Amino acid sequence: MMMSMYSSVSGLKAHQTKMDVIGNNIANVNTVGFKASRTTFQEIFSQTLASASSPDPLSGRGGTNPLQIGLGMNVDAIDMMMGRGSVQRTESPTDLSIEGEGFFIVRSGNEGQYYFTRAGNFTIDKLGNLVTASGQNVYGWLKYEYTNNGYEFDTQEPLMPINLYNDIYNMNKRIIAAQATTEAVLAGNLDATRPAIGGHTGAVVGSATLNNIPYDAVDSTGAAAQDGIPDEGSGTKNLEPHFIVPITVYDKLGNEYKINVKFWKNFVDTSGDSPVTSWYYIVDGGANSKTAATGYANGYIKFDSNGRIITNDSGFEVKKTITLIPDASTGADEFDIELNFEQLTMYADDSSVKATRVDGYPPGTLVTFSIGGDGVITGVYDNGRQQPLGQIALATFENPAGLMKVGANQFAQTTNSGDFTAGKIPGRDGAGVLIPGTLEMSNVDLAKQFTEMIITQRGFQANSRVMVTSDEILQELANIKR
Repeated sequence: MMMSMYSSVSGLKAHQTKMDVIGNNIANVNTVGFKASRTTFQEIFSQTLASASSPDPLSGRGGTNPLQIGLGMNVDAIDMMMGRGSVQRTESPTDLSIEGEGFFIVRSGNEGQYYFTRAGNFTIDKLGNLVTASGQNVYGWLKYEYTNNGYEFDTQEPLMPINLYNDIYNMNKRIIAAQATTEAVLAGNLDATRPAIGGHTGAVVGSATLNNIPYDAVDSTGAAAQDGIPDEGSGTKNLEPHFIVPITVYDKLGNEYKINVKFWKNFVDTSGDSPVTSWYYIVDGGANSKTAATGYANGYIKFDSNGRIITNDSGFEVKKTITLIPDASTGADEFDIELNFEQLTMYADDSSVKATRVDGYPPGTLVTFSIGGDGVITGVYDNGRQQPLGQIALATFENPAGLMKVGANQFAQTTNSGDFTAGKIPGRDGAGVLIPGTLEMSNVDLAKQFTEMIITQRGFQANSRVMVTSDEILQELANIKR
């Protein structure tokens, strides 16, 4: 009789614990990054009244099962359900969700314990730190270097707080200093149907200067006495170019200059087994350079019969270095620019050559930023340039359900979760990718929770009824004694 009461008490206590878990789940149905918990029960050791016996073949007596009375139940486990919650789109560029495995890495200050969260409702504080709603820093990498594929962050460096304004590696990231142009790559087609001019002569112009252009364009030798523009032979009438490519370049102070690369189809050589075509080009400083220039840069490029540029013929330069000399009033030094013609073609189609890559730019101020699926934060500047600002790291664990909740939508590692040793790049090595402008909401299933609540309530009521009935029986026994 007393055992039934003790069993009922254990049932009441366990069901109350389950109700507490259900209540917490329901309370956090709209909590960002919340992971619901599940309560499971186990029975307590039973009291054995009689042990099992085996059949006796000699007497013919059969075997008997053990006689046991249960002693109640208790909570077996309270497990976190680590399934991904629903994704809600927001308007904030700093809101992030993770599609796949992993947790954001956060910490208060530069020391202390790391914590982990799926709640990506981040903001930028006045110093440029990427922080959680409670002010903890979000960690990742800041040091990067340019490669053939653009740029890559050094993920071997220690994790650091993400800052969009300045850091020890990149200093002030809100401003991009001007960079002088060093390379201009030209790509596109030169029209093979244009008539060849058959050679050219140059007109001597003496010491005239370029009007309204504060620089001279000269070749690597620095020597130029002619304007370099093909004429009809008399030296008095220049031939119009077949195609002109304008290019904007910058000195180291960010001053802007305009140069033109002008092309003429020069001649077609049919003396060999396969015809080749020569094009002549000059580089000048603008419209006035036809009639007045202190210098020019010129050269020849050649195409085979298939319209492909020839790169291994002496005298025909697919790369040409020119020197720009800014006016002294600008305070800028002269600088070299390499013109690259390797991507040109010559087909029977309209000319379409343009500068596809020019590396110089004026100074710029940070306007906005974007976050990619790989965690890279890219700043966009008012000069049209883009520059990496940082890369968010993720943490993964062998047993995510083994993490411990510490409040504020965060977890701490435990001995059963696996150790956090280093951050991972989103989208690599088992870490999920980031989805900017979204938040992972709670994974609580309300319908399931309400069902569990009803079942738990019925279990609680049933155990309460057992206690009442046991008490009534004890009361009857007490009355018999009287």
